[in-house]
Amino acid sequence: MAALSIQERKRLRQIGHALNPVVMLGGQGLTENVIEETNRALNDHELIKVKIAGEDREARVAAINEIAQVTGAEIVQTIGKIALLYKKAAKQNPKLSNLVRHAHLSN
Repeated sequence: MAALSIQERKRLRQIGHALNPVVMLGGQGLTENVIEETNRALNDHELIKVKIAGEDREARVAAINEIAQVTGAEIVQTIGKIALLYKKAAKQNPKLSNLVRHAHLSN
């Protein structure tokens, strides 16, 4: 997967600003259910926010990197306990895709 350009990143961050986290990563770490839910959310929405619980910054960074690696998603941005992940859907669903629904923000 090619790295996102600065312009793409900027656009994704603009869209991501309006989003709420759809996946919560709790104290159990990266479980099979969390991976499944993240994959489903990425397939549906392409751009999602993930919230990572816990006070340990290194552990949160490791969890974000691990979930991105396991799901094949790109980390667009991380602010505190929230990570913005992007993965292009094989077949984009215009009703669910945050990129389609918030396309007006990129203009």
